Amino acid sequence: MSTTPNAAEPDPLFSWHSVALPVYCGANEVELLRGGDALFPAQIDAIRDARHEVWLATYIFHHDSAGADLVAALRAAAQRGVRVRVVVDGFGSKASLDWLREQLAGSHVALAVFRPIDRWWRWLQPGQLRRLHQKLCVVDGERAFVGGINIIDDRMDLNIGPIDNPRLDYAVSLRGPVVEPVAQATRAVWTRAWLGRDFGEELRALVRSPEPMARLRRLARRLRMPGGRQRPGDEPQDQAPVCAAFVLRDNLRQRRTIERAYIEAIRAARVRVDLITPYFYPGQAFRRALRDAARRGVQVRLVLQGKVDYRIAGIAAQALYAELLGHGVKIYEYTPAYLHAKVAVVDDSWATVGSSNIDPLSLLLNLEANVLVQDAGFARAVADEIDAAVQVSQAVDLQRQGSGLRAFLARALVAWVAYVYLRVAGAAGRY
Repeated sequence: MSTTPNAAEPDPLFSWHSVALPVYCGANEVELLRGGDALFPAQIDAIRDARHEVWLATYIFHHDSAGADLVAALRAAAQRGVRVRVVVDGFGSKASLDWLREQLAGSHVALAVFRPIDRWWRWLQPGQLRRLHQKLCVVDGERAFVGGINIIDDRMDLNIGPIDNPRLDYAVSLRGPVVEPVAQATRAVWTRAWLGRDFGEELRALVRSPEPMARLRRLARRLRMPGGRQRPGDEPQDQAPVCAAFVLRDNLRQRRTIERAYIEAIRAARVRVDLITPYFYPGQAFRRALRDAARRGVQVRLVLQGKVDYRIAGIAAQALYAELLGHGVKIYEYTPAYLHAKVAVVDDSWATVGSSNIDPLSLLLNLEANVLVQDAGFARAVADEIDAAVQVSQAVDLQRQGSGLRAFLARALVAWVAYVYLRVAGAAGRY
């Protein structure tokens, strides 16, 4: 199904030559963390040990016990002289912004809001549908946390309130060379948000500076996201013990880097492709990679939402069920709790954990961040989590999927909604 009027499928390599490649490096420590119950204590311990600086970026920073505990750790770090910088999304954290500002007042923690929507006319500004969806934390440039977990208790839902079972979600704890691009990305997104807040003051400081060009160059470095320039054959030779790469989706040089990483891993699969995501509506090249893998005998399993939080998202995923099931892809709906995880494993050595869903918002609009890992031990850990999720999920039966006019209309409606949304948001190119 295409989200463009032209239904003809483009060449799968349509613009791959211009997409940045992941930059892998070795000598890393990577630990898989399940849920906020594992992530938040690890983050707080790292912040308590911070000596120089803490950078944090998140979509949701909620005013519950999880948020209060993290605020206390950030305040304490700033009080002992650590430089603390926090950036939150203006839409995702809208309900908590007044509380967060009050909690951080007088603490020397610098809070920036990415694309705030505190006035009605903010919605008229270009790019407001492109949100900060990354979840990043970097301490002293030595320890980083990346994943899909917002700062909200696992047993709290913004729309429903308290929930019985913790949502399924993951993050990774990182040490080693891969931390540097995470730090650079977190600094860049905070600086972009802060500059938008005080752009006039920054310009005045630039004009008054005795060395305006040097100041301008420093500002440009702070605004720059890490970019993948590595080409095949340029990989470092020493990639033990854990080889990893940090990949972004932004609206500058890395518009489709995460999507490309997924597709190329799936194309190379020989044994298994297992993927968990709550929001699933991939483009043509991604779906083709899944279908082709299943046809050549690879086990392809998708674990998607069983408890649907946004109806249109559920309809979008279900509109693709018959197509994928018909080509041998196995689909499971996770029902024990709400699903928020974005993880995948390919064969026995490639895995990814991050913030990116497999839908147009994540792949074409939002700022996203994933970690790619080439390591058998880590891939096994992710595979074990996916196997456990499959065991408690409900398999989707091809025979029960809609067919005929009703199914066609559902697919057409989803495609039209996606097309309109992407065009309103300013996304270019095919999907």
